[in-house]
Amino acid sequence: MLMTVASTAHADTARPPELRDVNIEQRLDAQVPLDLEFRDESGQPVRLGQYFGTKPVILSLAYYECPMLCSLVLNGLTSALKVLSFDIGNQFEVLTVSFNPADTPERAAAKKQTYLKAYGRADGARGWHFLTGDAAAIERLTAAVGYRYKFIPEQQQFAHAAGIMVLTPQGRIARYFYGVEFAPRDVRLGLVEAADNRIGSPVDQLLLFCFHYDPATGKYGAVAINAVRAGGVFTVLALGTFLIVMWRRDHRPPLVPPSCEGST
Repeated sequence: MLMTVASTAHADTARPPELRDVNIEQRLDAQVPLDLEFRDESGQPVRLGQYFGTKPVILSLAYYECPMLCSLVLNGLTSALKVLSFDIGNQFEVLTVSFNPADTPERAAAKKQTYLKAYGRADGARGWHFLTGDAAAIERLTAAVGYRYKFIPEQQQFAHAAGIMVLTPQGRIARYFYGVEFAPRDVRLGLVEAADNRIGSPVDQLLLFCFHYDPATGKYGAVAINAVRAGGVFTVLALGTFLIVMWRRDHRPPLVPPSCEGST
């Protein structure tokens, strides 16, 4: 199922009712509430503000028993961070916060071990934090960053979109990255700008959802769907046409010059 996102309003009306409130709205330069209290992966109470002050922060929102999309986002984030010369815990921090109030520190700890192993750098343990919290704290944080999701009772799962945010050391939103794969060069630039308290520009929303609607069954399934722009399709078609033309030109038989016979 393909869905073109022209604007938030258009996307909301084009989606099935269960997905109309699911989105990641860009609230650049908004301040996240640093007074919020959560629990870290060891079960200790923590205050959001303790992770800010001197370094930029990458924020990812997930729930730890998500069957698909949250893991894809974290996998993509890990792959990008492994390429950077910057180290988690030295030049920046990473916060992964569950938006499921039923998640536990034990689940958070298991996720942390999985991604620290994948990241493979010694300082990751002190710089990548996996948090859980109550419904009130989660609601305030997700509202501040524009992360709109919905619980689907029939599936006992959350419908949500994919993306991460980069925040300044003071906790202001500097950049959004959508999808499940993140270009290391862009992530590095986002961190550098955020460290300098620079706020990026709005970007096109290419929303990837964790659920799709099957009209044949009238149900949602845990299958990711991508909202792609028509311009991207045209770009691929244009590139394909260019390659075909170039291939034909390279394989065209050489022209034989006409013979020049002298007259007698």
